[in-house]
Amino acid sequence: MASKNGNTNFLVTGGGGFIGSHLAEALVQRGKRVRVLDNFSTGRRENLAHLAGQIELIEGDIRDDATLREACADVDVVFHEAAIPSVPRSVKEPEVNHDVNVNGTFKLLLAAREAGVRRVVYAASSSAYGEIGTSAKVEDQTPSPLSPYAVAKLVGEYYCQVFAKVYGLETVALRYFNVFGPRQDPSSPYSGVISKFVTSLLTGQAPQIYGDGEQSRDFTYIANVVDANLRAAESPAAIGQVINVGTASRTTLNQLLAELQQIIGTALTPQYAETRAGDVRHSLADLTRAAALLGYAPQTDLATGLRLTVDWYRKVTE
Repeated sequence: MASKNGNTNFLVTGGGGFIGSHLAEALVQRGKRVRVLDNFSTGRRENLAHLAGQIELIEGDIRDDATLREACADVDVVFHEAAIPSVPRSVKEPEVNHDVNVNGTFKLLLAAREAGVRRVVYAASSSAYGEIGTSAKVEDQTPSPLSPYAVAKLVGEYYCQVFAKVYGLETVALRYFNVFGPRQDPSSPYSGVISKFVTSLLTGQAPQIYGDGEQSRDFTYIANVVDANLRAAESPAAIGQVINVGTASRTTLNQLLAELQQIIGTALTPQYAETRAGDVRHSLADLTRAAALLGYAPQTDLATGLRLTVDWYRKVTE
């Protein structure tokens, strides 16, 4: 994968997943040389089908040293998206969560350092904040994780910061706030709420809400997350930093469902179930640091993102 014409070489771990595939696509559209690493345990091959012949694909596990050496060779920037991205699954399977999300990240950082990678942009999580009041979450607040997933993602942040300080590997940790959009898999019991709501409504099934529906989230359309990652790959000010990526707006699940029903043209009554262990009540991003260090501001608002997402799910469910 030697660089041609001065193009930077990129590796996207978990590139077959929801966020990773959008990142790979954006890089290809910009004429970059892209390698994807995925074992397809949660990623989907069809997410990359339209990029066939335009990316290099390595099928393997981020916990395997030899695979990581191959994946990191001649790479300048790594977008580390590979993970088991689920709070409920981490509660059910804490050991697997730790092995993939902590050990896998540690091994990736080691391999990146050994290969001479310039920068690693790490997919961190807003779940690290836990239940810290109802106001916007600021990066210098003391984390208070409520689930094994949140702990694992936080450990990854700490390792990124240490590798930047001790080894000189440029790292940036982006704390994602409830990312949604096309290609999010609704079939998994651990999928994001928007993909589940949309597919339920499109198929005439009553959507399920855990809790009373008044819990709120900073729902962030995928295009905003891709933009933040691309900025994080280049910004000198971002090295060693933890940075929120969201929209700085809060929506309850009941409000979300009402807006989706209006877009789709349904009036289904939701089924309410018990609150799930590890779920936080409110989540909202403060974007002051993102604006200062990345020049980031969300370009796609919730209403627009929901319409684009519904349009995509309509096409794939027809």
